[in-house]
Formats: sequence, C-alpha cells, structure tokens
Amino acid sequence: HGAVVYAAITSCTNTSNPSVMVGAGLIARNARQRGLNVKPWVKTSFAPGSQVVTDYMNAAGLMDDLEALNFFLVGYGCTTCIGNSGPLEGPIEKAVVDEGIVVCSALSGNRNFEGRISPHTRGNYLASPPLVVAYAIAGTTDIDFETDPLGQDADGNDVFLRDIWPTNEEIAATVKSSVKQSQFKERYSAVSVGPEQWQSTAAPEGEVFAWEPDSTYIRKPPFFDGLKAGAPPPATDIIDARVLALLGDTVTTDHISPAGKIEADSPAGKYLQEHGVLPRNFNSYGSRRGNHEVMMRGTFANVRLRNLLAPGTEGGVTRHLPDGQQMSIFDASMRYQADGVPLVVIAGSEYGTGSSRDWAAKGTYLLGVRAVITSSYERIHRSNLIGMGVLPLEFVDGQTRESLGLTGEEVISITGVASGLAPGVRLPVTADDKSFEVKVRLDTPQEVEYYLHGGILQYVLRQMAEA
Repeated sequence: HGAVVYAAITSCTNTSNPSVMVGAGLIARNARQRGLNVKPWVKTSFAPGSQVVTDYMNAAGLMDDLEALNFFLVGYGCTTCIGNSGPLEGPIEKAVVDEGIVVCSALSGNRNFEGRISPHTRGNYLASPPLVVAYAIAGTTDIDFETDPLGQDADGNDVFLRDIWPTNEEIAATVKSSVKQSQFKERYSAVSVGPEQWQSTAAPEGEVFAWEPDSTYIRKPPFFDGLKAGAPPPATDIIDARVLALLGDTVTTDHISPAGKIEADSPAGKYLQEHGVLPRNFNSYGSRRGNHEVMMRGTFANVRLRNLLAPGTEGGVTRHLPDGQQMSIFDASMRYQADGVPLVVIAGSEYGTGSSRDWAAKGTYLLGVRAVITSSYERIHRSNLIGMGVLPLEFVDGQTRESLGLTGEEVISITGVASGLAPGVRLPVTADDKSFEVKVRLDTPQEVEYYLHGGILQYVLRQMAEA
C-alpha cells in the first residue's frame, strides 16, 4: 500500500510559477547526476498550462533533465488534474484491482477529490512540482524525506531529498537567465492562430450551428425541446416521487458528474460502443461534455460514489423501486421516466462541493430529478440546480435524513410548489408515514423566476423572444 503510480507535473495554476517549475527541473538534474531515476511502476507526465513554460525550461536545458526521469511533455492544459490520467500498465492495474492495493498519485493539481484523478488511486496527494519529482523517485508515500533516502548513487551512498534540493539562489539565477518577457509576447501574440493541425481543421460557417446527428462528441441537447414563448406553464407539486439516490455528506460535483475515464462496462461506455467507438477511443467524460447522451449516462457514475439505496456497492448503482431490482442509476432513471415517476435525490451536508461543474446540474435534470433534499449545499452547485430547473430543498430544525429515518425506499410527495413559491419558504413533505418540512433554497426573487421558467436558459430565451 502507498505506492505512487501517478506523478504528474500539471495544472495551469501551479505551472504558471516559473520558480517551482525551474525547481522541479533542477531536482531532476541533480537526481540525474546522482544516478537516481523514477521507479518503474510510476506513470509520469509533464503538462504545463502554457507553451511559455517549455520555452524557458528548454532555454535552461531542464527539459532534458526532466525527460531523463520520464517527465515527458504530454500536452498543454487539463490532463491528470481533471482525470485525464490515462490507463496504468496492464499488470500494474490488474494487481491493484485484484489485490485491493491502495495506490496513490502525487500531482501539482488543484483538486484531489475521490475518484477524480483515477478510479484506481484511493490516495491522491497535492504537491509542488519539485515534490512531485521527489515522490516519483521515491515511488511511495510511505517515506519521511527527512530521514529516509530516495535511493543510492553509483557508489552505494544514500541520497536524501536534501542532497538534490536546489537552493533559492540557484532557482532565482536560473529564472533570471531563462525566463524572458519576449517568450510571453511571442507566444501570446499568436495565441489564436494555433498549430498547423488546428489551422487545417475544417469548420462550418454561418450563424446557426450545423448539428451532425452521427457525432459522438457534439449533439443537439434537449434543453429547449417543447419550449414555448410567453409565460411559463404553472409550477406543479412533486407527487409520488421515488428516490434515485440516497447519499451521505460531502458529495462533490466529481461524484455527481465525473470528468475522467469512461469505463467500458458503464452506461456511457456501452453507448459509445453501440455507436462504433472502441474503448481505446473513448477519451474522457470531460471531452464528451458536448454530448448529452454520454453525460447523462455519466451522472452519478463516479466509481467511488456510495449510494445507500444499494448497500455494499460502489459506483453508479441503485435499486429500482418498488421491485428492488439493482441496476445502474441511468437505467433506473429511464425506467422511472418511462413510467412517469418523478425523482428526488436525498443527501447530507456540503452537497455539490468542489468544481463548479455545470454538468452536475444538467445531468441531474436529464435523469428526471425534480428536487434535491440535503442538509446544506455548496453555493455554486445550488445555483446551477436552479439554473436547470431542479428545486433545491434543505432539511430544517436540525433534522437530517438519519434523524428522520429516511431509507430511500419511501414514496415522496412535496406540496406547496403549485400554490406559490417565495425565497426561503417552507414546504411540507410526506415520505410514506413520515411528515416533515423543508426549506426552499431559492434565495432571491430572481432565483424563483428562473425556477418557474424551468431554468435560466429558458428564462433568457423567453426574454429574448419578447424583446
């Protein structure tokens, strides 16, 4: 346990600091000179947010040193930090899965939510670029850099992190000699031009996008289907709803809408294969976000999601009620919607924390979820739910799903929606033989308007039609 299997110098944020990038390069140089290298089970990558970074790293001669330790340039922009980490070597992945080994990643990204970096790394440690190099050499998180050596040199002498760590003076001198204003001017003066492949890409012209019905990347979404100009239809109560997912605390937007790997046996993976896409060409959820068919199938599909309606499972699994059949959340949603059954999600505190991922709300809407009931929300996700016409509700008076004894098997009815909504109003809820109140988390009159229109997109379109 504790082995580092991913070591990624990544993220537009941390790679924008020349000092830490140069520091990483100098550690690689010093390690190389002492005969150290990364462990063979570590998948390394170098993905800065700007081409300027490779310009000054090449000017300093440090790219050669990073590449000597297998930190090769894999691209610019979002890679491992958003889940585009790519697969592990087959034998390594098999051992991790078969033996239940707890392996880790070390990355200079901004976020390390569960299941975000890779479905196989249960521990994900955020570190500076220099420390990413150090952990790649160590190959494990089970190390005390103060007392444990990284390895041995050619003479068998222990080499510690302090032996290869550059001084502040070395870093400053290298930055001064290698980072030039002209590098930034040259790159950003042509930022819209792009490489030859970009320039030669054919693109349709005209004011209206030409949808390609066979595309698996960009498809016309159904958000405006059936939309009519004028006043929105009257709001309706949520009657005889079923619980699609019963979740715990700190459910992140990564749990709700993962951005990384698409598994071959997942609903999204099956959809892509049905449309002629081989697993090696799946790409990621993030790259497929222009295709609502993929994204709705990926909603609540994080491999680390724990739905209490399906105890003993991990991933996008639920039970269809009342028959109790276990199936994917997507398949259950489709059955409920075909039967005209509205859906709700019940969760704990800090629901929707993390990235402000709009698909976490879009996918929830497309799955037929009419309302979410939680103990508390992350601010942006609450707003996004309203923007998609999903009603955010909150337990009151210190009540929680646990204190109310909610199992997720109840038939839920939420009344008072049709009779008039206002910011912060309380609505009565019945769940079989239980009754309680929830607070409407429409916090402003404008948010009430958005919700009554079915979402912010519908509201704006109706406003444009009237103008």
